[in-house]
Amino acid sequence: MKPQTVTKANRAANFLGWFSIGLGSLEAVAPGALGRTLGLGQMRLLRLYGLRELGAGVSLLTQPNPVPWLWARVAGDALDIVTLVGALTPGNSRRRNAGVALASVLAITGLDLWTAVQLTRLRTESRHPNVQKVEG
Repeated sequence: MKPQTVTKANRAANFLGWFSIGLGSLEAVAPGALGRTLGLGQMRLLRLYGLRELGAGVSLLTQPNPVPWLWARVAGDALDIVTLVGALTPGNSRRRNAGVALASVLAITGLDLWTAVQLTRLRTESRHPNVQKVEG
C-alpha cells in the first residue's frame, strides 16, 4: 500500500474519532432535542447510541490498533441507518430532517468503510498483529 494512502487512512481514522466524540456528545447529552428534530421518540436509544459513539471515538484516538474500532463504527452506522429509515414514515412530520440525517449517515458510512478497508489491508499486508497509527 502506498504511504500516501496509509497517511490518508490514518488521518481519516483520527477525523472519525473526533467526529464520533462530537456526535456521541450530542446524542448522550441532548437525546430529547435530537429526537424531536428527527421525529424520533427513542430518547434512551439515542443516549445509548451516543455512548457507543463516544466509546468508538475515544478508542480510535487512543488505541494503537484502530481497525476494530473502525469496524465497530461501521456496525454502529448500520444501526443508525435502520433507526433513521424507521423515521421516514409518512406520519413523521420531521421525516425530511430524518432524510437529511440518513443521507449524512450514508456519507460517513462510506468514509468509515473506506478507512476500515484501507487499514485492514495494511494490517494484512504488514503481517503485524497490530496496525500502529502513523502520524502525519
